Amino acid sequence: MTTSSLLLTVTLALGSLPALADEGHQHHAIGEKLGTVVFPTSCNPAVQKPFERGVALLHSFEYDEAEKQFVRVAESDPGCAMAYWGRAMSLYHQLWGAPSNASLKQGWELIQKAQKLQAKTPRERGYIEALAAFYRNPEARDHHEREAAYTRAMEKLHQQYSDDSEAAVFYALALLASAPDDDPAHKSEKQAIAILEPLFAQQPDHPGIAHYLIHASDKPQLASLGLAAARRYAEIASASPHAVHMPSHIFARLGLWQESIHSNLAAIEIADQMAAMHAKTLHHKMHSLDFLEYAYLQIGDDRRAKAVVDQIAAQPAGQVEAGYRAAFDTLRAYFPAMYALETQQWTAALALEPPVGAAPDSQAITYWARAIAAGHLRDRVAARAAVKQFESMMRAARKSDSSLEYLQNGHDEAKAWLWFAENKNDKALKLLRSVADRQDAVGKDETELPAREMLADMLLEMNRSQEALVEFEKSLAVDPNRFNGLYGAARAAERANQPQKAATYLAQLQKNCEGVNSARLETLTKRERPGS
Repeated sequence: MTTSSLLLTVTLALGSLPALADEGHQHHAIGEKLGTVVFPTSCNPAVQKPFERGVALLHSFEYDEAEKQFVRVAESDPGCAMAYWGRAMSLYHQLWGAPSNASLKQGWELIQKAQKLQAKTPRERGYIEALAAFYRNPEARDHHEREAAYTRAMEKLHQQYSDDSEAAVFYALALLASAPDDDPAHKSEKQAIAILEPLFAQQPDHPGIAHYLIHASDKPQLASLGLAAARRYAEIASASPHAVHMPSHIFARLGLWQESIHSNLAAIEIADQMAAMHAKTLHHKMHSLDFLEYAYLQIGDDRRAKAVVDQIAAQPAGQVEAGYRAAFDTLRAYFPAMYALETQQWTAALALEPPVGAAPDSQAITYWARAIAAGHLRDRVAARAAVKQFESMMRAARKSDSSLEYLQNGHDEAKAWLWFAENKNDKALKLLRSVADRQDAVGKDETELPAREMLADMLLEMNRSQEALVEFEKSLAVDPNRFNGLYGAARAAERANQPQKAATYLAQLQKNCEGVNSARLETLTKRERPGS
């Protein structure tokens, strides 16, 4: 089951602090660090640095504050066409999804205002016309058509002004936003990396370059290419909780759990500081908590993982910010499901209830977890009921959103565990393997259970130890350092009469859990200690 289409990587309003900048264009309010952006315009020189602060905020997806900044620029220089471009860019959240109809209408009005002001340079007019390619005729084109039009326009601008690094950076972002989700070659991501890597060497303090390198590399096959940017971005834009969180996307891909934990704790701390200034931050914290729970589970720190589950459960739904209730309900279902499945508490997983009032796609998460648990327990009655309920939620969800293809993987995983409970082993393995192969081809979410690890678990329960070991090792190559992947590989190797390999996997698991009082690790190693 994937959550990427449900969880919103959302913004934080940084407050209306005065914009200041030093001679090197370092953007900061009081104590603020957003990175270094150089974006010359023909606007009044007095608004140049405030304009660049707005662009820096855009690059860290701090859209609300970016729009406020561009409003202030326009108030100071009513003839600055690029201020209206900036406001329109603030409404186009490229990696999060399609703008609302209201945002499309507002964005087109802003672009028309920018056009009427007739920017003084061809380069500025090029930026405005590129964004007009997205907003023009909003009723006549779907989101993908508008994305493609904008990407083509930014490619042309980049080619025309090859020495303009901002055109290159925004073009790279456009490539990522318009990239197909199911491309196993990741052509657009690789193209963006090829643009951004040389720029990163030249401009190591640019927030967008580091940020988009992380996004471009946020695939299992590419994650190592984003590690340098991941370890740099939080320092570049330490005032942005999103920037401080983003490195954990790469850390989670590479199994660097302590770095992921540090990243998300720091992001939550910044969000809490901003909440004290009356900024809305719960939406940002939800995303960091997702990664935090996952990382704690991988080092066997179940106590802290459970505290994250309890934290989201205790949050009053009425206090959730407008527009983020769906994401909140998703986490209310996903956190306890992941906790029960990762800790292999099958009876507890089977007893889970979906969040009251949650949308069908969020409720489906609970029934997915129930089906997996029922399969492990060989409870065919409970497995059938869970799959039936999942399918009901799936049909209901697709009535309102036909683009929820990700539910298919969850359905196939649930169905495979039903067939396993029914002793239809060949059918179960074939279906689960198909999900694993799809994940390997196009990538999986950072905090998602690997289907190939499930396949290995299933084989191990069938006492097909050597086959299980092969699948565990394939899974670990894509999702390194997962607790259950390492322990499963150790068990499979021991049962396949490979004690040295078993000891190696167990040693790595114990190393990952160093400094953690992991009751789960202690219990598992006492129950079945490979090599003993």
